[in-house]
Amino acid sequence: MPRFQTDYTRFARVRARLETLKFPRPWQRWLYEFLLFGFKQAWACLFGGLMLALLVGTYLFYPGDAALARYDFLTLSALTIQIAMLAFRLETLDEAKVILAFHIVGTIMELFKTANGSWIYPEESLLRIGDVPLFSGFMYAAVGSYIARIWRIFDFRFSHYPPKWASYGLAAAIYVNFFAHHWLPDIRYLLFAMTALLFWRCWVSFTPWKTVRRMPLLFGWLLVALFIWFAENLGTFARAWTYPGQEAGWEMVSLAKLGSWYLLMIISFVLVAVVNRPRNPDQS
Repeated sequence: MPRFQTDYTRFARVRARLETLKFPRPWQRWLYEFLLFGFKQAWACLFGGLMLALLVGTYLFYPGDAALARYDFLTLSALTIQIAMLAFRLETLDEAKVILAFHIVGTIMELFKTANGSWIYPEESLLRIGDVPLFSGFMYAAVGSYIARIWRIFDFRFSHYPPKWASYGLAAAIYVNFFAHHWLPDIRYLLFAMTALLFWRCWVSFTPWKTVRRMPLLFGWLLVALFIWFAENLGTFARAWTYPGQEAGWEMVSLAKLGSWYLLMIISFVLVAVVNRPRNPDQS
C-alpha cells in the first residue's frame, strides 16, 4: 500500500505515482530523489508562492487608477485561492483550519504592531481593520499552510519531541513577548535558550522518496525562517508593507528580523502540532 493515503488530496495521488518509479543506477536514484524533494517542497509552498507572486505582480503591473484598490484585490485573490484549493482538493480541511487559526493570530499581531509603528501599510483600501488590510493575515496563513502541508507530504516523525505542555508554554511565551517587549524587557534571548533546551535532542525524520532522512529540528526551523526572510524582502520591495527606514526607498530587511521569524516559526509549528500530532519514527 502507498505510504500516503491517496484520498487525502489530488496531489497525494500524483505523489504516490511518482514514488513508484524505479531507476537502475545509484546516481539516477540520487538525482531523482533530489528533484522529487524540490517538487514536493514547491507544492507545499503553493499558497505562499502564489501570494508572493501576487505581491510582486501587482506592484509591477496593477493599474494605479483601478477602481479596486490593490490591497483589496490582494485580499480577494487570497480568498479565492483558499477556496479553490479546498474545492479542487489540493488541501485538506484540517489544513484549512490551521490556516484560519494563523490568519486570526497574525491579524491580531498586525493590529498591535502597526499601532506601535513597527511597520506600516502605505496604500489605501476598504477591506481592512484599522490600519491593517485583510490580506496581511493571509501572509501568516501562508506560513501555516506550508508547515501543515510539508508535515503531511514528507510524513514527519520526531525523536525526543518535548512534552506538549512545554512546547505550548514556549509558544505562548514567544507570542506574549511579541507584544510585551514594547513596555517590558525583550526576553527573546531567553526564549532562544529555552528553545534550545527543549529541542536540542529533537530530530525530524522525513521521507523525500524511498529513504528516510533526518536533520535536527532546530536547524530545519532555521532554514525555513531564512526562506521566509527572503520572501519578506520581496514583499517589502513590492511595497506591500514597509519598515521604518524604507519610506524613502527600498533597502534589505534587517537580519535581526530573521530571529523574529525563527521565533514565529516555533509558534507556527506548535499550532500545526495541535492538528498533526507528532509521532515517533517507529509509529505506524
